[in-house]
Amino acid sequence: MRRMALTTTATVTGIVSLLALKPHHGDRPAVSARPSPGTDPASGAASGPTAGSTGANRPGTFTGSVIDTRYGPVQVAVTVTGGRLTAVEVLQVPSENRRDRTIAAYAVPRLTDEAIGAQSADIDAVSGATYTSEGYVRSLQSALDRARG
Repeated sequence: MRRMALTTTATVTGIVSLLALKPHHGDRPAVSARPSPGTDPASGAASGPTAGSTGANRPGTFTGSVIDTRYGPVQVAVTVTGGRLTAVEVLQVPSENRRDRTIAAYAVPRLTDEAIGAQSADIDAVSGATYTSEGYVRSLQSALDRARG
């Protein structure tokens, strides 16, 4: 009986330890179901600079397009300083009901952190906020395109 209790405790401790680990996102390749920004969707060939090439960006604040999603509009504005994306301000997110506001409050900070870290719109969607994430990425890409001028 004692051995069984020890085995169970060790197993539960191991599982909890594994679940507490956070994945490392440092050098992983970007995998996306959508074509990369600046890529010709038909051929997959590069058609110009991508959002990640922030060196050519003009300094300033640039407003992205309003993207209508299933749950409401999403719009962001980006601030570029020294050729780098330094801030993303969310101008509109779905907020018609409490659930929309809860999802936006959870997803937007994660999307913003990831966009600034990636220096592009090539970021992963937030689980449970697929439509908001898609609208955010599309509006972010349009703002970055305007920054490239």
